[in-house]
Amino acid sequence: MSALAKLDKQTFEGVSKLAIAKRDGREQSFEASKITEAIYKCFLATKESNYIVAVELTLEVVKKIAEIYGENTFSVENVQDLVETVLIEKGFVKSAKSYILYRDKRSRLRDAKSKMMDAVCETLQETNRDNANVGNSPSAKVLQISEIASAKYYLDRVIPDNQSAAHLDGDIYIHDLAWYGKTLTCIQIPLDRLLRDGFNNGHGYIRPPKSIKTAAALAAIILQGNQNDMHGGQSFAYFDRDMAEYVRAEKAKQYEILKGSLKELGLKASKAKIDKLVNDRTREETSQAMEGFIYNLNTMHSRAGAQVPFSSINIGTDTTAEGKMVIECLLKAYEKGLGKGETPIFPNIVFKLKEGVNMKRGEPNYDMFKLSMKVACKRLMPTFAFLDSSFNKPFSAEEVAYMGCRTRVISNCNGEAQTNSRGNLSFTSINLPRLGLRANKNLDEFWALLDKTFELCVEQLLTRYDLQKNLKVKDFPFLMQQKLYMDSESLKPNDKIEQAIKHGTLTVGFIGLAECLMALVGKHHGQCDKAQELGLEIVAHIRKRCDEAMEKYGLNFSLLATPAEQLSGKFVRSDIQKFGNIYGVTDKEWYTNSFHVPVQFDISALEKIKLEAPYHKYCNAGHISYVELPSAPEHNLQAYEALLNAMSKADMGYVGINFPVDVCASCGFNGVISEAVCPKCECREIHRVRRITGYLSTLDRFNDSKLAEVKHRQIHNM
Repeated sequence: MSALAKLDKQTFEGVSKLAIAKRDGREQSFEASKITEAIYKCFLATKESNYIVAVELTLEVVKKIAEIYGENTFSVENVQDLVETVLIEKGFVKSAKSYILYRDKRSRLRDAKSKMMDAVCETLQETNRDNANVGNSPSAKVLQISEIASAKYYLDRVIPDNQSAAHLDGDIYIHDLAWYGKTLTCIQIPLDRLLRDGFNNGHGYIRPPKSIKTAAALAAIILQGNQNDMHGGQSFAYFDRDMAEYVRAEKAKQYEILKGSLKELGLKASKAKIDKLVNDRTREETSQAMEGFIYNLNTMHSRAGAQVPFSSINIGTDTTAEGKMVIECLLKAYEKGLGKGETPIFPNIVFKLKEGVNMKRGEPNYDMFKLSMKVACKRLMPTFAFLDSSFNKPFSAEEVAYMGCRTRVISNCNGEAQTNSRGNLSFTSINLPRLGLRANKNLDEFWALLDKTFELCVEQLLTRYDLQKNLKVKDFPFLMQQKLYMDSESLKPNDKIEQAIKHGTLTVGFIGLAECLMALVGKHHGQCDKAQELGLEIVAHIRKRCDEAMEKYGLNFSLLATPAEQLSGKFVRSDIQKFGNIYGVTDKEWYTNSFHVPVQFDISALEKIKLEAPYHKYCNAGHISYVELPSAPEHNLQAYEALLNAMSKADMGYVGINFPVDVCASCGFNGVISEAVCPKCECREIHRVRRITGYLSTLDRFNDSKLAEVKHRQIHNM
């Protein structure tokens, strides 16, 4: 007789009439066969026994259920506890361990699914504020719900357990996780080539423009089109130079129009008069083109309508008449603002400063520098990049460019050093304060933890790169099919993209250097020289490890001063749970951005510049420093220029100068509005624009951690 036939039918029949309570509260009939299946799966994994024994053990479990619960309802957890007990009692220790691990894994998956559903429910009520560029529209909600599901899929099914656990636990942070294996981060788009050769945006060929208005409109479309293929920023490295070509075309067009009109009317004019009329008409067309460009970038949505493109443009060094016209018209259009005088959020304008070009009186573009400061004193933009810094000057032939979030891409271990047609592939950040807390003031332990965590980041970036490199050209309707990426010209739709993306960067980032120093030595780098020395040693060490990884793997590993938006709050909340409230470390709602001196620390502007400048050279993937002013220094451009000169002399690479920009939605009043109503028209709808992770946004889109940080920002006195 088989083992099944030997089972106690009466016991089985009695228990099968009972109800078992499911985890969601529903009750259903008990099925003993599910116990048999679970035990047998453990036996298959451990090879300890067979199916017949699994059936016999099922009977033992069923008997215990009958003895303990009688006619009462019992739960899934009750049954699982008894399965573990029986396996151990009968000597199947390996299978018991296998069952316990399986049960724990299923429990974690259920918890993750439950958390995912909670997040979806919250997003359906209001779009989360992890990204200040995403609004509260239906499209934004759908995008973020899909991101929640996508991130869960990658963590549960794709990313190795040790990397996934480190991300979930808060040791590291895998940025843009929802886009993990499907795209790349950002790129400096070769605008000149796309406009010169034309491009296809999905529904037909777009021919090269013949006027500045068309060129500017197409530039906006290019930014929008590529944003749908990538999760990070879209940038033009040489906007003034690239658009100058179409100012020249506009001049030629206006000359022919004017010449034809004069001929038709039977009139004559001097060459000087014709040249002036042509120049005036070209300037008017260019002004309208730049105004339209800015309007488009603040209204033209991507990602199915969820956001406008993360756009940056670099200007300032084209000294031709046409290039200067682009710079001037763009800056004046940005200064003018949007329809009611609102400050444009995009594009992020980076004004490149270079000795001999625009930094001193008498240089060809010094007037453009003066204009850029005037506009920045009203609109917070431009930010400024120093091309003569020790780490940018070696690339003067190519000319380094930045993105608004601070990203910098130039050197290349797999080809020529260049900015255009390259970008960051992905980045993963280290939670420095946690390493400091774990080390418990033991520096030897800290260095060991830092190396271990760095190696995990590299391992994670390589795991992600293995997915990215196997994507195909056809997976990127714009980015790859329009050959935006370096070395992609020969690739066909079904080709893998590794040939191109080997030129991109894989980036390790870090956050909370100040809090890490507090945990290690009791003071941050704004408070004592010892902490500053250790801070520089830490960042230099991570950069050294990046260089070693580049040599070892033949890929462009680089170090980023992480732009921490949602991350600054996530890391600190995680560390509060582990370590409690630690003075100077976890006692606020955010961790300090990258290597910055804490925003709440009282320090002068020049001292802050002196302390933060040495970190720029180590963070070759991107860096930024800020100075906070109480209000726009529009009546003291000399002080503003002195600040920038101090930053340049200190060897900084990329900087911004911050102050409150409040704009009334009704009358367009622009300034510092400290009250809840506009002082001019008493309107209560005030747009409060501030800088966040390099870009601009309004305070109502900041998450709670960044709102708390903004509230505590100290003014840096001159």
